[in-house]
Amino acid sequence: MAEINHQVGIKAPPEKIYELLTTNEGLSKWWTNDISGAGEVGALIQFRFNGGGPDFLVTKLIPNKLVGWKHSGNIPELWVGTEILFELKVVETQTFVRFVHSNWKESSDFMAHCSTKWAVFLLSLKDAVEKGTGKPFPNDIHIDHS
Repeated sequence: MAEINHQVGIKAPPEKIYELLTTNEGLSKWWTNDISGAGEVGALIQFRFNGGGPDFLVTKLIPNKLVGWKHSGNIPELWVGTEILFELKVVETQTFVRFVHSNWKESSDFMAHCSTKWAVFLLSLKDAVEKGTGKPFPNDIHIDHS
């Protein structure tokens, strides 16, 4: 199985980052501004981009250390069965966010697109934490012309 991996260092304590990964308000500051359902393990988070988008079941929460989601539903189809993990690790004056989007059936052009978009959104998370303002969809960096 293929997977997407990224890591970004954020100059902030893990508590601040964890909040942006686990609440509707926090997630809307860096990924998409149309979110509902964030909560405890078992919650179903709905992320919407122009009306459609993925749903994720919250599978793991270790406060200030780990957030895990499992894709639920069939949008987008190539995400079926995939999982997302955010691991937070403090090193000196920064917190590293290790991001893994795993269980892709195969590497594809869509996976490459998603890898680039995840990098864009992780940098949006960094800006949201460090500067107070991220670039969630629809204000994110666009990587194609469609």
